[in-house]
Amino acid sequence: MTTTCHLPVLDMGADDYVYEMTDYEGARARWCPGCGDHSILTAVQRLLAAEQLTPENTVFVSGIGCSSRFPHYLKTYGFHGIHGRALPVATGVRLNRPDLTVFVVMGDGDCTSIGAGHWIHALRYNLDMVVMLLDNGIYGLTKQQTSPTTPQGFPSNTQPRGSWLPALNPLQVALGVTNASFVAQTAEWAPAHLYATLRAARQHRGLSFVRILQRCPVYSSALFLKAVQNPDNIGMLVHDDGVVVPELARLYANQIAHDPHDLDAARRMAGVTDRLNLGVFYRDDSRPRYEETRRVPPRTAAERVALIEAELDRYAV
Repeated sequence: MTTTCHLPVLDMGADDYVYEMTDYEGARARWCPGCGDHSILTAVQRLLAAEQLTPENTVFVSGIGCSSRFPHYLKTYGFHGIHGRALPVATGVRLNRPDLTVFVVMGDGDCTSIGAGHWIHALRYNLDMVVMLLDNGIYGLTKQQTSPTTPQGFPSNTQPRGSWLPALNPLQVALGVTNASFVAQTAEWAPAHLYATLRAARQHRGLSFVRILQRCPVYSSALFLKAVQNPDNIGMLVHDDGVVVPELARLYANQIAHDPHDLDAARRMAGVTDRLNLGVFYRDDSRPRYEETRRVPPRTAAERVALIEAELDRYAV
């Protein structure tokens, strides 16, 4: 695992400094040309600038996968961890440093396969952070193996005759977890909706789980082709407490009024199979947040060293 810290060189004494998108640009992104991750990265940089989040107080945590290179491409603090363990790391950061803004970036394998147990309990803990699932329905980094979200019948190197099982639906899973407080879905090919959804997630108090449908141009370019080519195959869930993007109304005619406070309706919308529904499925700001019940008291550097030494002394021979 690696930690990254590529903070911009700025005059931090200037209280009136306004951050621009360029202030958050890290190393050049090395994703394949046409990868949906590029669109998501741009939307995130736009969000950081809009929210004026200071780089030294912002953390991106990831696991393993193409999407998990995210922290390297931002001038914030970053933790590039091990496979499936982004959420435990982010939980530790959030509990010990509640002053930091925490984002988590995972792929479909990282989140819904090896990290599934952590995913379920993170939803239940409802810590205040934004969790992004970049879902392209395939294992891209390891070169085209079936993932839990691969559609049934879709071929891969591990199942060349097509995935045997029906795909796992991350929305239905998230909406079935006790204490889940924010569940949304958006797509990288609808950048205005992507940005609006991420901003709504950022402004929610609690764990915001956002599934981002994302095309892999090498291994799963056909996965969302019908929705991309024909906007009638997409339903836009609209509500004042959800996401409303007026400029998209002409392109996406299926504008569906949906109250995100209605959990039963959210579950029904998540189970629709004849179209892709985008928007905020569910939100409840009143759900208890784990950091408010399991608060770690602030400690000075000297106090932290003393605690570590006391712990090590327990194992002295």
